[in-house]
Amino acid sequence: MRKLFRAVCLTIICVGMVTAGDVTGKVSFSGTAPEMPRLRMDADRFCRAAHKTPVTSEEVVVNKNGTLKNVLVYIKGSVGKHSAPKEKALFDQQGCMYIPHVLGVQTGQPVEIRNSDNTLHNVHTLSEKNPAFNAGQPIKGHKLTKTFDKVETFKVKCDVHSWMGAYIGVFDHPYFAVTDDNGSFTLKNVPAGEYTLEAWHEKYGTKTIKITVPAAGKATAEFRYPN
Repeated sequence: MRKLFRAVCLTIICVGMVTAGDVTGKVSFSGTAPEMPRLRMDADRFCRAAHKTPVTSEEVVVNKNGTLKNVLVYIKGSVGKHSAPKEKALFDQQGCMYIPHVLGVQTGQPVEIRNSDNTLHNVHTLSEKNPAFNAGQPIKGHKLTKTFDKVETFKVKCDVHSWMGAYIGVFDHPYFAVTDDNGSFTLKNVPAGEYTLEAWHEKYGTKTIKITVPAAGKATAEFRYPN
């Protein structure tokens, strides 16, 4: 009985120590999805041959379930101090497209920029708070590692292939995510408290809502674009 009582007490103490929860949700799209223009890759033989079917702009990607892909969702503002992850975030170039189209990273986190195509690419950042750079990657397999120290979201383009564009969001905490093929997002282990949750989309801009994250629980949130 004494052992059982001790185990129950330890369980209660451990549960009481949990002070974080998850934030889950989705980004819905209302109205008719805009028709995206076809990307003309005729200027580069490799790029043209890399796709068996036409490729359209990723500016607005509406999923089959009526949700919006490539929306960056994050806790607005600083949330304590966090060490940069040691694992690299991958920013690739495949089929003359940036993958992923929207990438979220932490300040100080290494980002591996890779050319997986057998053609020349260059990575030109249009950052304002972080030092901008324009680096060529002439051969397949070329890798470049960069870090960003300031919070901002900026565009990346390829001067060789005008249709190539993507975005990188830099945060000083790990509480961010990019919506997937179901329009869903999850922010893990957010400290309990009240926050402003913000969503950013390259065409439709930002939206914010207030959320309360319970200890050892879940908070849910939903955004709707474009209105």
